[in-house]
Amino acid sequence: MKTFDQLSVIGLREWINLPDLGMVGLRAKIDTGASTSALHASDISLIERDGERWVRFTAHFGTLVQRRHVCEAPLVTMKTIKSSNGQAQTRYVIRTLLSLGDRQWPVDFTLACRKTMRYRVLLGAKALIEGQLVVNPALTYVQDKPLLTSPSGAQ
Repeated sequence: MKTFDQLSVIGLREWINLPDLGMVGLRAKIDTGASTSALHASDISLIERDGERWVRFTAHFGTLVQRRHVCEAPLVTMKTIKSSNGQAQTRYVIRTLLSLGDRQWPVDFTLACRKTMRYRVLLGAKALIEGQLVVNPALTYVQDKPLLTSPSGAQ
């Protein structure tokens, strides 16, 4: 059996922060079958800031207590995503820092309505590769909650 010393193990679900968006304490579902990560968002609109295209949106997180947070991020691109039921949808893509355990790295997220989904954040394969992570699907919440704070210092 091969082992990979440089890779960290995570479970099927993990606590994350998105510090550049000011969002902490999010539960994320790990989905190795999805290429790109997804964030539940509504009220999505394109805005211009200093001649560049940005996206303003309301991010939704929490299941027992619903929380909302208005965010702005530079638009990376538009991407057509094919869902598991075969429907194609064009989505905005943003890149923001992800904190998981003691690691932090930039991750691309598509913005999508996930209100019918149990988890408001989905981490896809590209995020796992860039974070040098392996998934043990028999485990959940392997990593400690991220201690990294948002830019405003709020946790």
